[in-house]
Amino acid sequence: MAKTKSLIAYYSRKGENYVEGNIVYLPVGNTEVIAKKIQKLTGSDLFQIDTVEAYPDDYTETTRVAQNEKRKNARPKLTEVVDEMNDYEVIYLGYPNWWGTFPMAVFTFLESYDFSGKTIVPFCTHEGSGMGDSERDIKKLCSEAKVLSGIAIKGSRISTADKDLANWLKKQE
Repeated sequence: MAKTKSLIAYYSRKGENYVEGNIVYLPVGNTEVIAKKIQKLTGSDLFQIDTVEAYPDDYTETTRVAQNEKRKNARPKLTEVVDEMNDYEVIYLGYPNWWGTFPMAVFTFLESYDFSGKTIVPFCTHEGSGMGDSERDIKKLCSEAKVLSGIAIKGSRISTADKDLANWLKKQE
């Protein structure tokens, strides 16, 4: 897939995160680490999905805000847009699994562009919940896109995910 113009669009949260039953401080969010690994393997452009209103520093408070956003079906405003989205044929879409799917900011992102005829390749980080309903949600929001099988990587295992990522990407070609 690296032969086509591709973009890695991802949402990631640094700071306090849940890892193997503990709250730990991550200087770089797990999904960002994976996004950059995919970039090295594919040569894709990189775009970070980020919200205008930052989430709280406190992990527990962030989970409350995220759950409330999901309950309200909120669409947080994003800080930036992708220039020339039409130029991209393949979108690697990365996110943490929050409450069984991706953060509401990713819903905002997906609803901001026309993905008709594009290929979306999802990847997520999690601490036990895998992809959740995220692939189904992408297919629902982007019904005219081809959505390939995603990969779920446990946040506590991102440092050893290189081989799994390489094998997964080969299957996407």
